[in-house]
Amino acid sequence: MINSMTGFGRGRAILHNREIIVEVRSVNNRFCEFSARTPRGYSYLDEKLKALFKTKITRGKVEVGVSIYNQEGANAEIAVNKTIAKGYIEALRGVKDELSLNDDLSLTSIMRLPDVFTVVKTEDDEEEIWADVSEVANEALSLFMQMRKTEGEKLYDDVLSRLLAIEENVGRIEERSPKVNDEYRDRLFEKISEVLQDKNIDEQRILTEAAVFADKTAVDEETVRLRSHISQFRGLLEEKEPVGRKLDFLVQELNREVNTIGSKCNDLTITKMVVDMKADIEKIREQIQNIE
Repeated sequence: MINSMTGFGRGRAILHNREIIVEVRSVNNRFCEFSARTPRGYSYLDEKLKALFKTKITRGKVEVGVSIYNQEGANAEIAVNKTIAKGYIEALRGVKDELSLNDDLSLTSIMRLPDVFTVVKTEDDEEEIWADVSEVANEALSLFMQMRKTEGEKLYDDVLSRLLAIEENVGRIEERSPKVNDEYRDRLFEKISEVLQDKNIDEQRILTEAAVFADKTAVDEETVRLRSHISQFRGLLEEKEPVGRKLDFLVQELNREVNTIGSKCNDLTITKMVVDMKADIEKIREQIQNIE
């Protein structure tokens, strides 16, 4: 079943004291164009994300956004500057006797002194972060692919209905085409009879002219090829692999055959059918621009 190239997916989780959000969206593109937006300092995730998403996506302009929020204090360590703390204590005790002070130094007193404690940001574990981001990215990718599939089902139904309409018109043209030849022969006979009146009419000449007309306006080959292209089109729509480019080629072939029928026909009824088929082919062309 075909997939659309348009989709959106979002994943979110809190892992190892980090809130991670991954969003993926895509629009139409002839090829696979990938871009990622990651927070400053996490650019090493870009290529990993690209490799992950390209395992599922072959066409489309794909944009992935990653947000990482560290919970307060989760990526920090408190360090005690023992040298400064010891210096404070020795200095205070050095003036204790001189100023007749009580030695009531406590841990609380030391905590209040400047520069005794420092906050040090811990180094990120890149492997751990990637493992967490990839877990959330896979969730976003799963939802993204589900949306593409749902949109693809709508495209599938619409294209099939238009192929059926084209096929029905092909049948009507095949039925109408021989009648056009008969009508031309009858008109030719009537016109010559009117001109010549009572003179002898060369019926063989009329048959020859009618045969030449029939040869010029014959569309049997075109209708046979149209039916073949429609059959191939239906087969491709059932493929599991991406088929957008192949469908694009077949649309061109459908259009070519219909144009040929339009240039050959000398009949208003067939001309109207050709106009209807071209309209359906154009709609199919628009729809397959969304197919992966």
